[in-house]
Formats: sequence, C-alpha cells, structure tokens
Amino acid sequence: MARRSKGASEINAGSMADIAFLLLIFFLVTTTMDVDTGIARKLPPLPEEEIEQEDSQIKAKNIYVVLINSQNQLLVEGQYMDISALRAGAKAFINNKGRDPESSDNPQKAIVSLQNDRGTSYEMYIKVQNELAAAYRELRDNRSLIKFGKKFSDLNKAKQKEIRKEYPQKISEAEPKNIGG
Repeated sequence: MARRSKGASEINAGSMADIAFLLLIFFLVTTTMDVDTGIARKLPPLPEEEIEQEDSQIKAKNIYVVLINSQNQLLVEGQYMDISALRAGAKAFINNKGRDPESSDNPQKAIVSLQNDRGTSYEMYIKVQNELAAAYRELRDNRSLIKFGKKFSDLNKAKQKEIRKEYPQKISEAEPKNIGG
C-alpha cells in the first residue's frame, strides 16, 4: 500500500483578526496616559462693558511692582522683601482704598505687575504666584464673609461674580529679563 505524504498543514487564521482586535481594545482600555501638569490658571474674562477713555490711563501708584532676580530675591516696590511678607504686602496694596496716597486708589484699579529674571528658579516663581493668588483669595473671602456670611468658594455664581467685581484679580506678567543679582 502506498502512503500519501502529507504536506504542511495550514493554520486556520480565520479568527486572527478577532484576536488582534480584542488585544487592541484591551491595551487601549488598560493603558494610562500621562497628563500634562503646570500652573492651574484661568485667563481673566474679557471686560463686559467698555472701558471709558479717561480710565484707560493707568496711574503708576496703582501698579504693585514685584521683581524676582536670578538669586530668587524679591524686589517689591523698590525694596527687598521676604516671600513670607509678600501676601500681606499685596493685600495692603490692593485693599488700600485711597488711605495711603502712595498706594492704589481702590481694588478695581490695583494691578500687580510680576516680572522675573531668566535665572529665576521655577520653585520661586511658583511660590510668588501662589502668594499673590492667595492674597486675592483672602481678600475675596474676607469681603464675602462680611457681605454674605460665607466664604467666597461657598457662594453661588452670581454672588461670586459680585465679589470678583469688587476684587478683580489683575496680575500682569511681563516677559522675563536679565534683572541681575
């Protein structure tokens, strides 16, 4: 009797596409994506009403100048200042309401101007940002406690808008320079 020689048997690849699709779905579902991190900042909204021509001129006394040099030292209004005193200084400037003739007229006109050196560390930059934002947050909290008896974050949107109108957060950041040491 003659034997038949068997050739190479073929593998059934009919379900190969199904398996590949299931593996693709599995890896898409189980893979985590890196999330970019950075400074959580919202850009201020555009003003709702037109600014009048006479108000468009900003007086120098309404600008709180904060400079950070390459040695991470703060120069605030021409004087060296420790980071721990920045929040209180910013609050006093913003909430002056015309008491000190050298300081801002009122919170709506107060502008904080922040400029750093190219050699400033990222940590110091973030600390200064946090202190300035905390100054506004504390002023808004104080005002909302007086006006509504609640913290700013606990207010509804309409009341928050009212407090924001009284204490608008105006932090102007200039292009980094070589301020020096």
